[in-house]
Amino acid sequence: MSPHSVGRRTQAERRDESGRSLLEAAIEVVADEGVSAATFETVGRRAGYSRGLATQRFGSKQGLIEAVIQHLHERQEQALAEYRIDELPGLEAVLAYVDLYLRGLGQQSETRAYFMLLSAQVADATELRASFAAEHARVERRLEGLVQKGQAEGAIRREIDADAAALMIGSLLLGLSMQVLVDPETDVDPIRETSLSTLRLSFGTEGRPNGPPNGPKGQS
Repeated sequence: MSPHSVGRRTQAERRDESGRSLLEAAIEVVADEGVSAATFETVGRRAGYSRGLATQRFGSKQGLIEAVIQHLHERQEQALAEYRIDELPGLEAVLAYVDLYLRGLGQQSETRAYFMLLSAQVADATELRASFAAEHARVERRLEGLVQKGQAEGAIRREIDADAAALMIGSLLLGLSMQVLVDPETDVDPIRETSLSTLRLSFGTEGRPNGPPNGPKGQS
């Protein structure tokens, strides 16, 4: 091997690095300056690349936002994998998911950027609402699976509608995210502690009889 090739990156590696840099720059610009500020010129300059490279990579503002959504999804999956959320018992997994999310709320530019983008797309009724809806549906399915797991283990009340419970938890996290966006000085810690206590008390079977396997009135 030539000594000059040591540490030399392949074209694919350089492309991956520039793509990540552009996406991270886009997140920073949105979080710091707002959605309208995230032009290809601004994003390229923040990342240390040209406007032309950003345009070539994403094609349009919609393409950029879709790439940001995917990037944030991958980051979240990585964080959940690191904490091994899916390996926990169902009830503890639900609580750990909420705890992890709320601990990072207000501290991460990724979360701020995501909800700023979401707010803009909903307000303008753009086609990108479908991308956000798909992401939220993915989160809902994960939470529903964790609730069902807890029910099968006997730790979560069987009469609870798992899908409704997942949507309720997702709505709680969505609402708190918007609250922090509106008021960055919001103290999340007491809200996090109260949310975890309330979920454990309302979902858990400890100290109360568990409901019928198929829910109230025979419903699944």
